[in-house]
Amino acid sequence: MVQKIVIPHSRPTLDGGDAFSVSEVIHSGQIVQGEVVEEFEKKVAKYIGVHGAVATSTGTSALHLSLLAMGVKMGDHIAIPSFVCSALLNVVKYVGAHPVLVDVDPVTYNIDIHDLKKKIKKATRAIILPHQVGLPADIDEVKSLGVPVIEDCAQAIGAVYKGKKAGSFGSLSCFSFYATKVLSTGEGGMVVSDSKSLLKKIRDLREYDNKRSYSVRYNYKMTDIQAAMGISQLKKLNSFLLKRVKIAKRYFSELQGLCILPAISYKDRKHIFFRFLIQIHGSVSKALEFFSDRGVTCMRPVYKPLHKYLHIHGFPGSDAVWSKTISIPIYPSLTDKEICKILDVLKQYLKREA
Repeated sequence: MVQKIVIPHSRPTLDGGDAFSVSEVIHSGQIVQGEVVEEFEKKVAKYIGVHGAVATSTGTSALHLSLLAMGVKMGDHIAIPSFVCSALLNVVKYVGAHPVLVDVDPVTYNIDIHDLKKKIKKATRAIILPHQVGLPADIDEVKSLGVPVIEDCAQAIGAVYKGKKAGSFGSLSCFSFYATKVLSTGEGGMVVSDSKSLLKKIRDLREYDNKRSYSVRYNYKMTDIQAAMGISQLKKLNSFLLKRVKIAKRYFSELQGLCILPAISYKDRKHIFFRFLIQIHGSVSKALEFFSDRGVTCMRPVYKPLHKYLHIHGFPGSDAVWSKTISIPIYPSLTDKEICKILDVLKQYLKREA
C-alpha cells in the first residue's frame, strides 16, 4: 500500500544547528534552568527592545504570571477577545478574575476597539491584547483607554507597529515558543517588560524553592535545553520571516479573485503571516474535509470562539470569521513542491464552489 503524503498545517523549521546547540547543553551536564536561559532572556529582550525578560515553561504560564505580577485578584475584570485560543480564558480563570469577552474585527481578526470601549468598566484591571495571526493590533488606540495592557505576542514575534517591535508596548508582553510557533523550543514562553519591579515579581513567582519566606509560587521554569534551541532559532528569525512573507505573496498572487484574502499591506505595521487565512463561501467543515482527503491539512484559525464555550451571544465579528475562515499551511520549511500542491488543491475547491 502506498502511504499518502500529508502536508501538515504547521511544523517547526529545524536544522543541524538546532541539534548541535541542544547537544552542547546535554554534553555540559547542565540541562535545567541556568546560564543558557539567562542568555536567551537577554537576547530576546534586546531583540524586542525592552529592559528585560523572564523565560517560562509555556506561553500560558507567561500570561498567568503576568496577571499575578500585576496584582489581579478575585473579581477583577480582564478584557480578552472572543476569537482566540482558550489559553487566555484559562489564565483569567486561574487567578479568579472575571473574563470580559470582546468581539473582533472581521477584517484584521484583532480586537474590535469599538466593542472594547463599550466594555471597559472601573473593574477592568487589564486588557490582554493578542496580535492575531502575526498582524499587530492597534496598540495605541487600546492603550489610550488608560487600562494596563498585556500584549500576547504568541503569534507575532518580529511583527512591527509604528517602527517598534510588537511586545515593546505593553506593561508586560508574553511570547510562546511552542513547537508550531514562529520560533520553537518545543514548549516554552517568555515575559518581557521595561518594568524592573514587574519582572522581579515574575522571576520570584516562576520558581518556589530556596525562598526566605513562603507564599504560593510555581514551577514554571524553562530548561537550558529549550533555551539553547531558542537561541539557535532566534539567529534564523529574520530568514523565517522573509520566507513567510514570500509564501504569502505567492498565495496572494495565485488566489486573487478566487476567495476573500487578508490585506497584505498596512502603512503603520508589519504583518509576519504566522497564519494565512482565506474566507470561503461554503461550509468550513466540508472544505477542511476536502483538503484533508487530498493530503493538505488546513484548520480553523481558532477551534471555537470563547463565547461559544461560555454560551453567550453578541459577537457578530467572531461568528462571521469562525463560520467562513480557513487557515492554510504557511511556514518556512514548506518546499516549492508542497506549495504547488497546496495551491492546486485550493484552486480545485475554490473553483468548484464559485
